[in-house]
Amino acid sequence: MEFIKTEQQGHVLIITINRPDALNALNRQVLSELKTCVEGIDPEKVRCVVITGSGNKAFVAGADIAQMKSMTKAEGKEFGLFGNSVFSALEELPVPVIAAVNGFALGGGSELALACDIRIASDNAVFGQPEVALGITAGFGATQRLPRLIGEGQAKRLLFTGERVKADEALQIGLVCKVFPIEELIEKALAMANAIAANGPIAIRGTKVAIKKGLAMDLKAGLELEAGYFGDCFETKDQVEGMSAMLEKRKPEPFTGK
Repeated sequence: MEFIKTEQQGHVLIITINRPDALNALNRQVLSELKTCVEGIDPEKVRCVVITGSGNKAFVAGADIAQMKSMTKAEGKEFGLFGNSVFSALEELPVPVIAAVNGFALGGGSELALACDIRIASDNAVFGQPEVALGITAGFGATQRLPRLIGEGQAKRLLFTGERVKADEALQIGLVCKVFPIEELIEKALAMANAIAANGPIAIRGTKVAIKKGLAMDLKAGLELEAGYFGDCFETKDQVEGMSAMLEKRKPEPFTGK
C-alpha cells in the first residue's frame, strides 16, 4: 500500500495514515487502502488496533478538497457513502480500536477518530468539523456519531460554526478521554492497547458488541443482551483460568480466546 502502513506488535496492530505531505488527507486511494487493511484484520491474531497519522502535525487534516471540488451531486453522495462504508467497517471490527490523534483531526479526520472506540490525543491536537465553511455538510458520519458522543448541543455548536477545539477542550467535552505530550502519545496508546489485549478476548469482543447494540435498545432489552454475552463467557478456558487465578491469588496464564 502507498498510504497505509501497518506494524504488528504482539496482539496489537498499529495502522498509520502515511500521507504527510498532504497532512494525511483522505482521498479515495487512502480510503480504499484503509478499507482493505481493516477488512484483512484477523481477530484471532489482533486483539486491539491503534490508528494514527504520520508525523507530528496531523492525524488526518480532512478529506481531499482538491479531489472533491468538481464532484456532481451524485458523485458527492457516492463519495460520502464510500467513506462511511470504510469508517463503519472500522467501527464494526470485533476488537477495540484506539485513535491516537497526533495534531490536526479536521473534517474526515475527526470523523475517522469518531469511528474508533477510544480517542486519546496529543497536547497539540485540534479537532473540528469545518465542512459548513466549504458549503457542504459533514459527510463521513459526524452528524450521527458526534451527537451520540458529546451530546446534541455541543455537537450542533461544532457542526454549525465549524469551530476548532484544542485538546484540553476536547477532553473537557468528552471528545477524547486522555491527553498526553506529543512525544508520549504512541507509547501511551500502546500501553492502553496492550492492557486491552491482555484481557480475555471473548470478554472484550462481547463487551464491544453489547455496548454497540445496547445503545440502540431500551434499557430492559440491553440488559437482556448483556446477560447473554455474560453467559457466553462461562465454560470457556479463559473464564476458568481467570477465576481460578483470582481465587488462588496468582497471575492468570495468558488468555487464549477459547
